[in-house]
Amino acid sequence: MRLPIVHHPDYQAPLRDGHTFPMSKYGYLREILVERGLTTPDTWLTPAPASEAMIARAHDPAYVGRVFAGTLTREEVRRIGYPHTERVTRRSRLASAGTLITARFALECGIACNTAGGSHHARYEHGAGFCVLNDVAVAIRALQREGGMGPVVVIDCDVHQGDGTAAIFQGDPGVFTASIHATGNYPFDKEQSDLDAALPDGSGDDAYLGALHAVLDRVAQEGPFSLGFYNAGVDVHGDDRLGRLTLTDAGIRARERMVIGWAQAQGLPLACVLGGGYDLDRRRLAGRHAIVFEEAQAALHRAE
Repeated sequence: MRLPIVHHPDYQAPLRDGHTFPMSKYGYLREILVERGLTTPDTWLTPAPASEAMIARAHDPAYVGRVFAGTLTREEVRRIGYPHTERVTRRSRLASAGTLITARFALECGIACNTAGGSHHARYEHGAGFCVLNDVAVAIRALQREGGMGPVVVIDCDVHQGDGTAAIFQGDPGVFTASIHATGNYPFDKEQSDLDAALPDGSGDDAYLGALHAVLDRVAQEGPFSLGFYNAGVDVHGDDRLGRLTLTDAGIRARERMVIGWAQAQGLPLACVLGGGYDLDRRRLAGRHAIVFEEAQAALHRAE
């Protein structure tokens, strides 16, 4: 079976030269996935932008209205870190819809991947940290509204804590949030996930993978879950501009194999989203992001 991959060319929106966010990585990732035989240009699963009503189930409707109308305040724009343009809004809407499609295919096939998503700093009432809309929260609220969905788990392995996701789902017994992140990194005021594992600066492959194994063991005790969302941010890498951990490429591959293999063993459908990554070499960065797609495809082959 070919891995379901969700992608849209407008996941990439124009930013000024020198902007911290490496927007071009989405284009390089598209090229690399084709080069490595993981997909072809005619087999992308392509979303339509999420509607205002869909997004407002996960975010404050007043905030969503300002996003759609192009009337965010200067402070709201500063907190997000992107220019408030129609293209950036469209990108965020597409990524949110893409994560929902990814979840639907994960439920059908066992695993699926979005080439964007993981905007985990966006909270109910505002965006933050290069995150306009919380795509995972939008997808979960859409699935909950449809009914018939059992408990969901979010496993966030981005180097930054999934604070927005944790805040949105605090007190929701149907969603368990787990975050493994660098303790000294953004956001500096952490939220309380259902399970947090904070690692000291400089933690490398062995320390990280040991902590992740413990997190997955604990998550398994909280289950069973009907669906998992996996934020596969690669800003845990030692060469990342905004990370404080020191994982290698091999460590990231071992992480992806551990999470995906754990989900398979649990019989847990897994929707993978891209998460963060900030290497100055954009193609090298995209190659790092491609690892989760390779490991997801390998898992599907093993299941056949």
